[in-house]
Amino acid sequence: MTVLLGTPLPRDAVRLDAPGEEAGTTRRGGAGLHGLEVADIDRAGRLAAMRSGELGSVHSWELVTAVDGPGTRLTLFLNGCPLRCLYCQNPDTFAMKDGVPVTADAVLERLRRYLGVFRATGGGLTISGGEVLMQPAFAARLIRGAKEMGIHTALDTSGYLGAHASDELLADTDLVLLDVKSGDPDTYRRVTGRELEPTLEFGERLARRGDVEVWVRFVLVPGLTDDVDNVAAVARYAASLNEITPGTVTRVEVLPFHQMGRDKWHELGRTYPLEDTPAPEKKLIDRVRGQFAAEGLTVY
Repeated sequence: MTVLLGTPLPRDAVRLDAPGEEAGTTRRGGAGLHGLEVADIDRAGRLAAMRSGELGSVHSWELVTAVDGPGTRLTLFLNGCPLRCLYCQNPDTFAMKDGVPVTADAVLERLRRYLGVFRATGGGLTISGGEVLMQPAFAARLIRGAKEMGIHTALDTSGYLGAHASDELLADTDLVLLDVKSGDPDTYRRVTGRELEPTLEFGERLARRGDVEVWVRFVLVPGLTDDVDNVAAVARYAASLNEITPGTVTRVEVLPFHQMGRDKWHELGRTYPLEDTPAPEKKLIDRVRGQFAAEGLTVY
C-alpha cells in the first residue's frame, strides 16, 4: 500500500483534534487526539507510510512558552529511543510501538492554526522525543512543512542517531537542542547505555555546516554527571564547536536533575535507578554553570 501525502488514511491513523488550547496545554498518550482505528491497515502499509514520513508514532504534544526553543512553541514528542537514560522523564517513549499513529498532515494542520502566535512571539515547531531521529522521514516532512509556512523549526536530540539526519532535514532546521549527556565516554555509557562518539560527531557536523544554531543541554545529576572533569569535557566540547564556526553554540542550558519522572517509572513497573538521588544544591549548580561560562559560553 502506498499512501500519498495529503490523502486521508482511511481507518489507519489518529488525527490531532482542534480545541482552542492556550500556552501550557499538554496532550499525552492519546488524550487530545481523535480519529479512526488502525486495525484495518496492514502492518506493511503502516510501515510504508512511516518510511515515507506520512505517518509517525507520537507520544504527546504541548503548547508552551520559553521552553524547547524561542517564543511560544508547539513541541511534539515522538515515540522511540535507542538510549536508556537513567533519569529519563518519559520511559513510556522508549518503544515506537507504544505511540499513537498520527499523520504528518494532521500535525501541519494543527501547526497552521497557531501561525499568528508563532509570528507574534518568534516561536515555532520543536520535535522532541523519545529520540526524534528514530523517525527521520516523519521529522523531515514536518520540518519542511513548517518552513513552507515560515515557521521557526527546532530538533531536540541526543545526536546519537545524527547520521539519520539528512542534509535536506538539517537545511530546514533553524535550531538543534543538542543533549550532551556526558563528556566522559564511560559516564555517557553509564547514563545512556550507549556510546558518546556519535553525539560528538553530530555536533561537529552541525558546526561545519555553519547554518544551524545549537543550544547545548546538559542534565546535572549529583553523583552521576557532576564530576568536575566530566563537566569540563562537555564545556570544552561545546566551546570547540564555536571554534569550527563562530556562533554555532549560542547558549548552554544546565538542567538540574529532579524526581518528576519517578512516578512514571513506577507506573510502568520499572525500577527507577535514581530513586535516592537528590536534586543538586545551588552551590553545585553555580559551580557547573561557572565551568561553562569559563569557556566563553552563554549559560542558562
